[in-house]
Formats: sequence, structure tokens, C-alpha cells
Amino acid sequence: MSSNKSDDLKEKILNIAKKNPKGISHDDIKAAMPEISAAELVTAINELLQQEHFDLFNQGGALIYRLKTQTSKQAVKGADNEEKVVYNLIEEAGDKGIWIRDIRVRSNLANTQLTKVLKSLEGKKVIKAVKCVNASKKKVYMLYNLEPDRSISGGAWYQDQDFESEFVDILNVQCLRFLNQQADKIKNNPRGPIIGRTQSYATAAEVQKYITDLGISKVILDVEDVITILNTLVYDGKAESTVYPDGTKVFRAIESLIPPPGLVQVPCGICPLMHKCSSTGLVSPQDCTYMKEWLE
Repeated sequence: MSSNKSDDLKEKILNIAKKNPKGISHDDIKAAMPEISAAELVTAINELLQQEHFDLFNQGGALIYRLKTQTSKQAVKGADNEEKVVYNLIEEAGDKGIWIRDIRVRSNLANTQLTKVLKSLEGKKVIKAVKCVNASKKKVYMLYNLEPDRSISGGAWYQDQDFESEFVDILNVQCLRFLNQQADKIKNNPRGPIIGRTQSYATAAEVQKYITDLGISKVILDVEDVITILNTLVYDGKAESTVYPDGTKVFRAIESLIPPPGLVQVPCGICPLMHKCSSTGLVSPQDCTYMKEWLE
């Protein structure tokens, strides 16, 4: 690949990264430029990493490339030694952050001096303080442009450190609905009950796609999020799981020991759009697919 072509390719990758400040994966880049070969992409990405254009993260087993911002570096370039020391400690902590007590111990700064330095860096929007979901009174500091690790933010199940129980309940119901639909498809399977039972299993990725297509989640759920929900169904005795020889974990619905209450059996009782449903609205009982399926 010629030098000019290589530079153009790297510029295109950087432009994609600028539009996605939370980071991009190799698949994201490939999807944006399907005409570029895998070998050319790997070469260009490696050069960008060597030139320190990207920070590299591991997210759900996939490598994420996040564009480095020079703002933070520039903000502390002319700062005093105390600010540089504190900044470096916070940068080193990454997306899990660092507790103020640990900063104090490692920097050897007095409380008053450390508080002053932290306020200065926060004022410059170089760092930020984030509350931990498992200890609401404990704050950790991390670089301003980083998204907190799930162990800090709580992931998809928390909003502003508050557990979204209603959201989790809706996901729980919809995941079980999908597994039940899978089970219904293979009832009276002509190839026999054993094959039918095997075909009733679904992967977490299949359930994730179903939830995404429903559009009921305001946040992007990854496969690990869905596995968490599916595991709760297993714990509640509504589903079972097994692992295929290739290591893939799959789930299937099983008969509940206790019959569900009447309202839950009616689609309206678990519909996430129930509050928007009316006879004259865009969502109406007359056009409800779930209602038609239930009545049939």
C-alpha cells in the first residue's frame, strides 16, 4: 500500500473515531469501509496505535479503539508538579478510577493541598469525580473523557447510581417471552422430542437481537447484560441453561412450578408501551400483534 493511500486510510479511520467518542471496534471500522481489505485495516490501525492516536480497551472480549484527546495533556502541560503527579495517578487508574485516599498516600500531598489540586483539575475538565454504585458515599476520580467501568457505574441497570428495577423487570419478562416463543415453535416436533428440545434453546446473542429489535431499551445492551437477565430466569426456575461443546451457553424456557397471575398472562399486563396505548393512538389494541397472538 502506497504512502498516500495509507495516510488517506488512516485519516478516514480517525474521522470515524471522531464521530464515535466512546470508541470503535474493528467491526465498526470494517462496516464503514467494506471495500478495504482486513490486512490493510490491521496495518493502518497498528500505525495509528504506534503514533499514539488511540487508547486501547477491552470491552466484552472485543478490542475498542478510543481516540486520544490532547485537551487533558495540554491542560496539565504548564501545571505545577503537584497537578502533574495527581493527573498521572488518575490517568494510570483508567476507567476504574482511584479513591482520594489512594491518591493522597501515593502523592504524599496534605489533605488541603490535594483538595486544591483536585478542584483545579476538575475546573479545567481534565478529571471528574464519579460515585460508586456499591458505595454511594465513596467517590473515585478518573479522566474526564472516560466512561466508568461497570463495577463503578453499575452498567445498564443503573441510572445516576439508582437501580432501575422497573427496566430490569420489563427485560426479564421480554426475555422469557422470547424463550417461550422458541419453545412453542418446536412443540410436537415430527423429528422427535429430543431434537425438539435441543432446538428450543436460544443463545444470549439471539435474545439480545430480539430485545434490540423491540426497541424497549434506551441504552445499548451487550450480550453480557442479557446473560445477566437470563441467569435471573434460571434462578427463578423459569428457564434452564446448558453449555454446548463449543463453549456457547444456551437457554430454554421450562414450565414454572407456580402458574403466573392472570394479569401477567394478558399481553397488556407486561407490555412496555401500555401507557401509550389507546383506541385512537399509534399503539392500539386493534392493531396489537401480541393481543392477536394471545387471542388465537
